[in-house]
Amino acid sequence: MDMRVSWFLLLLPFVLTSALAATSAASHASGPPAFMGQLTLLLLVAGATAFASFRLGLVPIIGFLFAGVLAGPSALGIIDDPALIGAASEIGVMLLLFTIGIEFSLDKLARIFRLIFVGGGLQVLLTVAAVTGVLLAFGVSLPNAVFTGFLLSLSSTAIVTKILESRGGVGSPTGQASLGILIFQDLAVVVMVLLVPMLAGQGGGAGGLVVALLKAGGIVAAVLLLARRVVPKLLEVVARTCSQEIFLLSTLSLCFATAYLTSLAGVSLALGAFLAGLLVSESRFGQQAFGEILPLQILFSAAFFLSVGLQLDLGFLWTHLPLVLGAVAVFAVLKALAAALSVRLLGFPLATAAATGWLLAQVGEFSFVLESSGRALGLSPAGLGETGTQTFIAATVLLMALTPVMATLGERLGALGRARPAPTAAPAEAPTRAEPNPEAPLAHLSGHVLVAGFGDHARRLVKGLAAQQVPFGVLTLSPDGAAQVTAHGYPVLIGDYARAGLLGDAGLASARALVVLDDVPEMTARVIGVARTLNPELTIVAHTDEPGEIATLRGVGATHVLTSTDAVARGVLGL
Repeated sequence: MDMRVSWFLLLLPFVLTSALAATSAASHASGPPAFMGQLTLLLLVAGATAFASFRLGLVPIIGFLFAGVLAGPSALGIIDDPALIGAASEIGVMLLLFTIGIEFSLDKLARIFRLIFVGGGLQVLLTVAAVTGVLLAFGVSLPNAVFTGFLLSLSSTAIVTKILESRGGVGSPTGQASLGILIFQDLAVVVMVLLVPMLAGQGGGAGGLVVALLKAGGIVAAVLLLARRVVPKLLEVVARTCSQEIFLLSTLSLCFATAYLTSLAGVSLALGAFLAGLLVSESRFGQQAFGEILPLQILFSAAFFLSVGLQLDLGFLWTHLPLVLGAVAVFAVLKALAAALSVRLLGFPLATAAATGWLLAQVGEFSFVLESSGRALGLSPAGLGETGTQTFIAATVLLMALTPVMATLGERLGALGRARPAPTAAPAEAPTRAEPNPEAPLAHLSGHVLVAGFGDHARRLVKGLAAQQVPFGVLTLSPDGAAQVTAHGYPVLIGDYARAGLLGDAGLASARALVVLDDVPEMTARVIGVARTLNPELTIVAHTDEPGEIATLRGVGATHVLTSTDAVARGVLGL
């Protein structure tokens, strides 16, 4: 029954959009703006697809791909404004890179330097060299051969990280090796964007490459300077307002302004957004920024992956099925071998290398961005023109959809490898367990008490918890409050504690209790509602000065609602 409901929800947007299309012509003269119909379709398709994908056990991104194919011009044709979808998808790429930049701070990049620059560098170079050599042997020109190698060397950061998160493997050797390679690929896109015009004969040769690299280096140096000296102070001032609206607007402004300025200097919008994320990550408000941006990033990323699906021509797929399936097999095997060899050369066991290779065997989202840039300059995959482009798009969409299957294959190969004693231990630089996330300093706690808010009531409670040696962590939006907590040596996480992501980073799933001591009743209710959804069994204690709020707070999920601060302290310490 649930399966039938999920399929019904997946198809519902397409039924509704058919009705919208049927009535749009009659109401066009006096109706809403033309873009509203397409925007409504985008939201309907994205929302229903995400829910149906969850019910069917699919990664939502893969559901978006399928929905894009179904809604595209070669199928139902209900989304027919490529300009609108293209603009939304470009913003999606920017926000995706921005959140990646926040997660991968400069310190984190330094900690896994070898995984990134040795492992990732080997994977990209091996893939580009292998593809170029094979295509040259078949008579493809050098520029098109290298361009195709660029496209195939990239994997999908979005899909792989989602799969790792859903399967709890981010901190495993496979997860760490995969993330290191993915980070290098994201950084390598920068150089590839600079090289593509030169491959097409429009970059000024070696001199142009040197100038472009110097320009990119100057931009990165300026960003590093801002990251250390300016942006943390700026965000400190903004965060002191304790206004989520001002913080969100400021963060978005930083993202878009950095991306725009770098684009004026000849560097891609995507790289500018990534650098903006690094700027934010160097402040202590990175986690708060991540939580604020994530809902927007998910929305626009949905537009991006829908736009990828829209590009697939089902007619071409059907008439060239053997060619497309052959490309899928060649791409997957070549990429799996290159990634596995790179990981193995780092000293990881063969089992980890095989699992990582198959996890990274798809082609990435930024390959589409790169392919569009090359196509505009006359380059094409394998030098086959439109046939090469359509084969590349079809094979890439299928590989993205097959990623969970390939990841499972990799896990099984890894399990087989682990069944035999490993001949040698992995080197010290290859992490064997998850490192504590400095942006989420409470996530490693277990059986702890979370205190949301840091006013007078919270200070008294925290003193009692510390005196009784009860493990706890403080959540606060106030930089001044966080400074006071840190001054006493207590663990603190800065951000909006009504956000599910921040509560997850605070270890809500393994917490003993959550104590909500916010001065605003509406905020208290929001926090309780979100926490209760995330952990139905959690003990939630709330404080209010208004007896009339007790029923409301209990209604949204509070276990205990107390009006006396001393009673709160006694109750929590007695848990």
